[in-house]
Amino acid sequence: MEKARKSGKTHAEIGYNNKSIVLHELIGLKVRVKDSKDSSRIGISGIVCDETKGTVSIKNGSSISMVPKLGSVFVFREGRKAYVVEGKEINFRPHERVSKGFKFYKARSV
Repeated sequence: MEKARKSGKTHAEIGYNNKSIVLHELIGLKVRVKDSKDSSRIGISGIVCDETKGTVSIKNGSSISMVPKLGSVFVFREGRKAYVVEGKEINFRPHERVSKGFKFYKARSV
């Protein structure tokens, strides 16, 4: 299992119980783009200010970056917990995430 860079812990140790974060409202959470098909997006961090079915808008200072969900891996922070989330896990409209996200988890074993 891949180790998280700075902490030296595995993703499971830093909160890879994504079911709780995938079904959560993302707007307002701290986020960092851990990996992306577009290497220029890796490392973008800030606060989620908007979300569509296919993108997450991240505000950092006065700039806003739109990052596609598919092909990206995000690290969301809620308090002291960090959640590593693949874009395909949250590639739903925000209001559909609870029903579709739950079905996604039933079909997948984490």
